[in-house]
This record gives sequence, structure tokens and C-alpha cells, in this order.
Amino acid sequence: MPITAEIIPPSAVRAPAVASTLADLVAVERRLDTFARVMDSAVGIPGTRLRFGADSVIGLVPGIGDAATLCLSAYLVYEAQKIGVPDRILRKMLANIAVDAAIGAVPLLGDVADVFFKANLKNMALIRQHIAALKAEHAAPVAVSRTDGAARTVTR
Repeated sequence: MPITAEIIPPSAVRAPAVASTLADLVAVERRLDTFARVMDSAVGIPGTRLRFGADSVIGLVPGIGDAATLCLSAYLVYEAQKIGVPDRILRKMLANIAVDAAIGAVPLLGDVADVFFKANLKNMALIRQHIAALKAEHAAPVAVSRTDGAARTVTR
């Protein structure tokens, strides 16, 4: 059986959907941050500094709980890819999710340990670094002339 290959022109390859305005970046960051907090630290245990989220609770469901949280955690990686996070960072994010899944796979003890390993918050910190760089690009310096004739540089 012959092997065929299809050549895809560069114009047909989609570039990442990077947020086009500063407001878009802020909205993406807020949405993803809310997701990460709900998954990893939505509820505090009174009298302690411990917090847990939906990841820990869903992980308690035998069999499908850890698979479900794995899929939910992959959402952050998907969104990160959409805003152009570099592959090197995406791999770190996937490694965080893999560690979280491995910890959660251990019956009972893994569910307790899952409270302490917060993959979604770690991944959100990585995304936040990328978003900060994108925000800096949006706030490029502009030249402003003063009434005394001297020029100075300000940021938007």
C-alpha cells in the first residue's frame, strides 16, 4: 500500500489566538485564575491555613474522579496554548498535571496529598508570567513632547 503525504501551505496553519487587546488579556487572566482557584483552593479549613478545591473533592470519586480532574486540569494547558505560551512552558504545565494525577492515583493517601500539591495554581503562575510579558508588549513606550520642548518617554 503506497504512503501518501499532504503538503499544507503555511497560510493554512493557524497561529495561536493571542488576545489582541490589553482588556482581552486581563479578561483571560481573570477567567483562568478563577478556574485555578476553584480547582485548588476554593475552600479553607477553619483554624488552619489549609485550602482545597474541586480537584481534591472530585478526586475522591473512585475510578473516574482522578480522570475527570486530569481532563479539567488540561483545560488550563489548552487555554495557555491558545494565548501563545511557549512549548517549553506547556511541557512544564503538563508535567505538573502528570504529577498531580500520579499523586491522586494512590488510594486515600493520594487524596490527602492532593490537598498539598496544587497543579492548577502552579500552572496559573506559569501562565501569569506569560501574560505579564504580553501586557508589557501592549504597554509599549510612546514619545510625548512637553511644553518646554524636551521629550520624555511614558508608558500607556
